[in-house]
Amino acid sequence: MLPMTSILLVDDEQMITGPLTRALVQAGFQVWVAGNGRDGLALAREKRPDVVVLDIMMPQMDGWSVCSILRRESAVPILMLTALGDEVDRILGLELGADDYLTKPFSTRELIARLKALLRRVELDRQQQTSSQELTAGDLRLELNTHRAFRGDQELSLRHKEYELLTLLLSRPGETISRAEFFDQVWGTDWLGDTRTLDVHIRWLREKIEADPSRPRLIQTVRGVGYRFAAEEQP
Repeated sequence: MLPMTSILLVDDEQMITGPLTRALVQAGFQVWVAGNGRDGLALAREKRPDVVVLDIMMPQMDGWSVCSILRRESAVPILMLTALGDEVDRILGLELGADDYLTKPFSTRELIARLKALLRRVELDRQQQTSSQELTAGDLRLELNTHRAFRGDQELSLRHKEYELLTLLLSRPGETISRAEFFDQVWGTDWLGDTRTLDVHIRWLREKIEADPSRPRLIQTVRGVGYRFAAEEQP
């Protein structure tokens, strides 16, 4: 029998964690619950869940701190729960390494759809990592089997989604990739979040691989369509 997918739910509001736990268990997940950030971090280290659902405002340790520490220690997918309409919370969560976010209030069906989409992406990544192939463009090199990126001899520190975006771009040099395809290939067809997420991640990626991120030559914007990777860096 295959093990159940495990979820760590970290939130101090029992009116949320109680119904969510019941719904997730009914959907076939194994669920652990922590009522504050410190306990959530300890439980994540002990149980090693498949996904972490993480609230921001909690006692003892806030969700941003937990997310930052977890991302330094593991690649576990993290879905953050944010206040309705609070863009600052969402952007900061992504900068700290969260993979997705969901604004309160939300339905259990929406949460489960997001979790399933995250898990599908993780599984596709694992399948890809079994390959021994590399992608190269100029002095950029991606090792698909180790999930590592290099520019020359220097290893790049890329977030999970940044690596996936760069992999897609390098696999199709010179070709314009639409915004819809980016979301389909990198975030999954069930993506229900803010479409500006793509632009934020492209900006972060440019800051790491472009000589001048304010005047990008490698990752080019195709207005109204999407982005393309220059087959040859333009002068």
